[in-house]
Amino acid sequence: MTPPKSKVFFGNGNFEEIGQEFKRYLIEFSGLQPHHKILDVGCGIGRMAIPLTDYISDAGSYYGIDIVKDGIKWCDEEISRRFNNFRFIHTNVFNAHYNSGGDVTASEYKFPFSDDYFDVVLLTSVFTHMRPADVENYLSEISRVLVKGGVCLITFYLINEESSAAIKNGSSHLDFKHEFDGILTTDKNMPEAAIAYPQDYVEKIFSANNLDVSDGIRLGSWCGRQEFLTWQDTIFARKI
Repeated sequence: MTPPKSKVFFGNGNFEEIGQEFKRYLIEFSGLQPHHKILDVGCGIGRMAIPLTDYISDAGSYYGIDIVKDGIKWCDEEISRRFNNFRFIHTNVFNAHYNSGGDVTASEYKFPFSDDYFDVVLLTSVFTHMRPADVENYLSEISRVLVKGGVCLITFYLINEESSAAIKNGSSHLDFKHEFDGILTTDKNMPEAAIAYPQDYVEKIFSANNLDVSDGIRLGSWCGRQEFLTWQDTIFARKI
């Protein structure tokens, strides 16, 4: 399966290598098993789905949702027709950067799944494009659809003492210099292009949704950090 070459769907980096990288994280850090049910929020064109097709068994299932309709169409045609336990759903949620024609706000959107359904929920480079009210609602929905003991893997740009200093001294790869609503962006005219959150705020809203982040934060290299897991900061949280 060769995906279309569009940064709308997966940004910079090697499509296949990043997919395999996060497959390892899902197995090693999130405890994903072949029989599990996994939800991929912001699935794009299957960067995470494709490497999981040889891991998720017929007893398990994968669901991907995304706000970009063309990506869902490609996944239906290229993945679902070959793997019937891999399903993709278009969610017409508004996002100023990626889906300005959306008919529902992310702060009001409800995931189309029942409570306590998924063992693992995955979001890569999703909350990095969403505002606080939207993130808080999605976290509530993530907690709702996760089974007790289930794990979510979510990437962020986290502002803490180290990353803040790197931004100020110019050593960060991303210049989060514009502040609004308590968060930072690289583009004041299009904040959703890249959004960073204070780490203490993120930890607080995870806790408010019964998502335990104890020993589950792996910091990334985006700010020039020399010891890191991957590019963005990654949170592994367990529903309690």
